[in-house]
Amino acid sequence: MEIVLTLPVQNPAALPQRMSARLELDSISRSFGSYAALDGIDLAIEPGEFIALLGPSGCGKSTALNCIAGLLALSGGEIRLGGTRIDQLEPEKRGFGMVFQSYALFPHMSVRKNVGFGLAMQGIKGADADRRIADALALVRLESQADKLPGQLSGGQQQRVAIARAVVIRPPIVLMDEPLSNLDAKLRLEMRAEIRGIHDQIGSTTIYVTHDQDEALSLADRIVVMSQGHIQQIGSPEDLYQRPVNIEVADFMGFRTRIPGRVVSVSGTEAEIETAGARLTGTMRDTLKVGDAAVLSVRPEDLFATADGNGIPVTVASTEYRGRAFFGMARSGNGSALYFRADDALPRGSSASLQVAAGRALLFKGTAA
Repeated sequence: MEIVLTLPVQNPAALPQRMSARLELDSISRSFGSYAALDGIDLAIEPGEFIALLGPSGCGKSTALNCIAGLLALSGGEIRLGGTRIDQLEPEKRGFGMVFQSYALFPHMSVRKNVGFGLAMQGIKGADADRRIADALALVRLESQADKLPGQLSGGQQQRVAIARAVVIRPPIVLMDEPLSNLDAKLRLEMRAEIRGIHDQIGSTTIYVTHDQDEALSLADRIVVMSQGHIQQIGSPEDLYQRPVNIEVADFMGFRTRIPGRVVSVSGTEAEIETAGARLTGTMRDTLKVGDAAVLSVRPEDLFATADGNGIPVTVASTEYRGRAFFGMARSGNGSALYFRADDALPRGSSASLQVAAGRALLFKGTAA
């Protein structure tokens, strides 16, 4: 179990609370020539929510964020904030804070001047600007680095500067576009806790783009899963992790193995399929009846090697050690790729038997693609 500790925020009394109005995306679309990057997106985001836009590369999540920011014009639909249409406003008039994947810091400016750049553009100067810059630097724990140049900082520190610059203007909405993708694994974990802590402290709505399901699950109040310019599912992290609505969402939420078969029995919310020399049981996510083609989806940690020979007969293709267990990939008799865990390393080319953990597999109607 991963334990994430939220780091304490220094000088919290000096940090202003700022609540956004409701943000509404009403059938927004964006095309590039004949290609529809967004195709009729509808989404309502409540004040102070942390929303993650999750999906693979090319799904439209960054395009949606850039449309909200005003960096891309809509091809159709409307964006409203507090009932007022804003999609025709220039980006600087929307007043949103934005944190980019590349940090986008000015290399010739000190940390202090980078953080204060947005305030200067708003005409805020003098003691008020100095106080707000100091508050923002305290928020990200960089007071001692204020006079350094970005090139003198680590990647994690540069990302904190970018966050401070985004929040110092007291935005109603903070937009983050894969802000942790350039950091190593340890820093990503640390920054997750800090980002969520900053969000809770300042009270602004946060819209966070990521392709990493672990980031989305640990940070967001609600997750919006996108694919090919459409929203596939919206829900709490628990909803999406346990109850994906279709096989595409299931795959993106970690159900990597797809095992095709045919339904041989149905009982309540569960059904049994016959496949690859075995019978497997899963929870139905679609309505199924005996004789239907179906696909069983399961996470690697819930498909395990067994010595009793009662599971799916497979040939091991590879295994790798991941600390507490070995994880590998095997092929069944019908050619399906099965991702599994094992207590011991299994030699490449060896025969094995895989079983599904009770109550951990899902069944969808159709055939594996």
